[in-house]
Amino acid sequence: MTTSKETFSPDAAQQKKLIPILICLALAILTVAAFWQLRDCGFINMDDGLYVYRNAAVQSGLNANNIKLAFSPELAKLSGHWHPLTWLSWMLDHELFGLNPRGYHLINLLLHLVNTLLLFLVLRRMTKSLWPSAFVAALFAIHPLHVESVAWIAERKDVLSTFFWMLTMGAYSYYVESPGLKRYVFVVLFFVLGLLAKPMLITLPFVLLLLDFWPLRRFQAIKPGDRVQAEVPKLLTSEKQKKKSKTKQITKETLEVQKSAAPEYSRSRIFPLLWEKVPLFALAILSSVITYFAAQSAGAVESTEALSLGVRIGNAFVSYIAYIGKMIWPSNLAIFYPHPLGVILWQVLGSVLLLAAITLAVFWKLRRFPYLATGWLWYLGTLVPVIGIVQAGSQAMADRYTYVSLIGLFMIAAWGVPELLKTWRYRKEILLALSILIILGLSTKTWTQVGYWQNSFTLFDHVLKVTDRNWLAYNNRGTAYKDLGNYRQAIEDFNKAIEIKVNYADAYSNRGAAYKGLGNYGQAIEDYNKAIAIKPDEAMAYSNRGNAYKGLGNYQQAIEDYNRAIEMKPDEAMAYGNRGVAYKGLGNYRQAIEDYNRAIEINPSYVDAYMNRGVAYGILGNYRQAIEDLNKAIEIKPDEAKAYGNRGNAYAGLGHYRQAIEDYNKAIEIKPDYEDAYLNRGAAYAQLGDANLSINDFRMAAKRGSERAKNFLRSQGISW
Repeated sequence: MTTSKETFSPDAAQQKKLIPILICLALAILTVAAFWQLRDCGFINMDDGLYVYRNAAVQSGLNANNIKLAFSPELAKLSGHWHPLTWLSWMLDHELFGLNPRGYHLINLLLHLVNTLLLFLVLRRMTKSLWPSAFVAALFAIHPLHVESVAWIAERKDVLSTFFWMLTMGAYSYYVESPGLKRYVFVVLFFVLGLLAKPMLITLPFVLLLLDFWPLRRFQAIKPGDRVQAEVPKLLTSEKQKKKSKTKQITKETLEVQKSAAPEYSRSRIFPLLWEKVPLFALAILSSVITYFAAQSAGAVESTEALSLGVRIGNAFVSYIAYIGKMIWPSNLAIFYPHPLGVILWQVLGSVLLLAAITLAVFWKLRRFPYLATGWLWYLGTLVPVIGIVQAGSQAMADRYTYVSLIGLFMIAAWGVPELLKTWRYRKEILLALSILIILGLSTKTWTQVGYWQNSFTLFDHVLKVTDRNWLAYNNRGTAYKDLGNYRQAIEDFNKAIEIKVNYADAYSNRGAAYKGLGNYGQAIEDYNKAIAIKPDEAMAYSNRGNAYKGLGNYQQAIEDYNRAIEMKPDEAMAYGNRGVAYKGLGNYRQAIEDYNRAIEINPSYVDAYMNRGVAYGILGNYRQAIEDLNKAIEIKPDEAKAYGNRGNAYAGLGHYRQAIEDYNKAIEIKPDYEDAYLNRGAAYAQLGDANLSINDFRMAAKRGSERAKNFLRSQGISW
């Protein structure tokens, strides 16, 4: 078969080169527009604290020690994942943005945008098809199922690892064009970097094999009579041609191509392609082993006692179909889907039959439509690590798991729908209109979905509307209420979480913290006891119970609990800090200072430890050391009223009363009802001989409940 010759002007050639640039620009605008609300979103209380705003390593920034720590088992045990590159990215974010969540969100969005552009460019290079590649990239950019990966700061590992996934695919395409060691090195390098960001890339060698099949067609047997299609541009420059044409023209002479409707495939070519990827498969296996042990050490792997293998397999089949359903109609999306802890037989059988039917159909049309096999097996294969056979966490499924997997289904749609409509009249117009409607609809849904990520309340309010019996959503919304000091509302949510999941240790522990906030230490201790009975190896429960005993003034019992927590988790800074407070309560200030030293060594940004150590030094009469510690506390947290109040006390101890008064002024400015600041400022004014200001401050302290101020005013016969 020969193709007709085609002529076009240099202007047309230039326009053709411009189209991919315009597509990239359109993709960028579309992506940013759909996700722009992220600039106003904050942290959420589900893993963001673990990874960022309560993580001492991240908050100490990017330095040599933290680079080593990122690769250590310590952080892997904390999170249940070994992803050092992702840890380093959060540390760098903290260097740039501190704890301003906007910066973290915008970096996630930037990575997602780059992933979209890379996907388009790599697919276009591999397939030589412009518009289908653009459509796949557009679906990837704005599909609502991808909101979780982009909007969740804790899921930086998704967007970062996918960046290296795309680079690996691009490098592989470059390698296939001219195989050689130098080009292969880049494939391995990007693959390794991707594994260091998230082990989800363990399926990438399998995907590269699929790409060998289609679109790279490396499985096809090459016969002597076969020729590769080549377009040879020839510039028409003869005088005769110049006279016939107003402008220079380019002729595309297309060589004759011999290709059948059904390409010939050779099994003999499979082994070299597999052998070529042995280093990648070896790295994937190594990463899988490290990931499993990291998850197991963090207690993230559910045992077969909690979830039987049969239930896991059944849920996996159902999830495969559920993801397809949510791709087609993305409704009722949630950050957490509770595991049913059982299976409905008809759902499992129906899912198995449907998956089998689709797979058989794909292989039936293998030769004629090879993109079906690549897309379908891409979807099935990339979900294997997270489909739930090895259950990490207690979710039934998760939107974030589709971030890379849906690309396979998008490819089927992008190449398959035009094929279905190839005999239709007005085919191009229908495809254009359909594409625009789909992109507009998905963009609108994504915009709405991003809006739910404003904060923990908006997120979990939405989750509770679209899911049933969601114990985790109640617990996390209750935690948000607790953090705001709305303890009664928090307790209501914790009650509901416990009602749904009776043996929910975290909910008991959190409810105990809420009762403690209300001053009901006895009830708090009861809840901590229940949490410890359910999870006796949970260090935080012992630490929290120690706080309750401390609140009751039972410092010795509190120290015993802190000792237990530290024994279980030796690098928990807060346990040392709280034990220091308990020792201070017993009057053992030097032991308290030792504990504060250890807490600060673990977490150099631990404000309370600096402040409490400063107070202890002040009590021991070491006012200058106290001022140094309180300066550090104020540097880390400039709006901490007690730090100014305590530093004022240290200045007063040195006899620097005017400096002390300045600090008391600042403390009162931050916290207008700070009774001790009024009382101590009154004492400082008295030392300076200003009786009127002194009496006025004592009255202000008395009105705010200070018994010391009241007693002093009574002794002077002064009313308040």
